[in-house]
Amino acid sequence: MARIFRERKLVIASHNRGKVREIDELLQPYEVDVIAAASLGLAEPVEDGQSFSENACIKALASATASDLPALADDSGLVAHVLGGEPGIYSARWAGPDKNFYHAMAEVERRLGRAGSDDRRAHFTSALCLAWPDGHAEVFVGRVDGRLVWPPRGKNGFGYDPMFVAEGYDLTFGEMDPSEKHAINHRADAFRKLVHACFDR
Repeated sequence: MARIFRERKLVIASHNRGKVREIDELLQPYEVDVIAAASLGLAEPVEDGQSFSENACIKALASATASDLPALADDSGLVAHVLGGEPGIYSARWAGPDKNFYHAMAEVERRLGRAGSDDRRAHFTSALCLAWPDGHAEVFVGRVDGRLVWPPRGKNGFGYDPMFVAEGYDLTFGEMDPSEKHAINHRADAFRKLVHACFDR
C-alpha cells in the first residue's frame, strides 16, 4: 500500500516555472503549501536515469534530502513513434541550455521529415515521484496519445505543447485553455493515480 501524504509542505523538484505552476494548480484542492526547488536554492541533480521514472526519483529524492521536506518531481517528455521513442527522456535537452523549445520542436519536425513517413503519432509520458527525506518514494506514470502538427500553434502551455494534438481534439495543447489541458494531459493522468494512492484517504 502506498504511503499517505500527511504533511502540509511539499517541494516541487523542478526549475521549470511552467511545470511548477501546473503542479501547483493540480495540488490546490489539497491545501498543500507548494515550494519551488529554485526558491530554496536547491541544485538540479544530474538526470542519468534510463527512464522517466528513474529520473523523476533522482530529482525528488535529491530535493527531499536537501530540504528535509517531502518532494514531488515530474519527469516527462514527448515520444514520437516513428523516431523510435525520441526525444523521450532527452526532451528538455533537445531545447538546449537556453530552453529554446521552438528549436526543439523544429528539430522534431526535421527528423520526422528525414524519416520519410507520414506517421505523426506521438504521446507524452509523465512520471511523478513523491519522495520523503527518509528515502521512501512512490512513483506514478501517466500518458496521453495524439499526433504532431506543424507549424506550432498557440501560446499557452510550455515545451512541445504547441505541436501536440491529443486524440479526440483539434486544438494543440498550446491552444487549449489551461484548465482543459490539465484535465486530459499526461501529468493529470499520473496525478490522478498519485492522489488516489497518497491523498484520497
